[in-house]
Amino acid sequence: MRSFTPKTILIASLLSALPLAGAYARSSALDEVDQVPSSLHGTRLAAVLNQAQGVEHGITDARQGHEITAGQARELEMRADGVANTARHMASADHGRISSARYHQLLRRLDNVDQKLRVDTGSGVNMGDGSDGGNYPNG
Repeated sequence: MRSFTPKTILIASLLSALPLAGAYARSSALDEVDQVPSSLHGTRLAAVLNQAQGVEHGITDARQGHEITAGQARELEMRADGVANTARHMASADHGRISSARYHQLLRRLDNVDQKLRVDTGSGVNMGDGSDGGNYPNG
């Protein structure tokens, strides 16, 4: 079992929660508007890129803390980079905009990468009470 310092847990929690919360709040406000003003174009792209950067910082912290291997870090970074690149491509194809459905899909993909990081570091939430032979990672 790996041990985590409270600082590492706090940093990982903040990096994963804050951008996602801001991105969700921002998208809800934009979903209610039929016509998005030109000044708001790109805010969804920025939110996805900020979230991807937060996940990548968590990966870097976990790798530097020897909580995951270099191979695990590379795999997670490639997945996070893939989501960021997909967001950039979607935005460039639609004049800097990302539709609400695609935006939420991208955030889900980043959340899956973050959940995989938590499972790999051992900080993921376990499900089950052990009555069937063990606890299993949620995710």
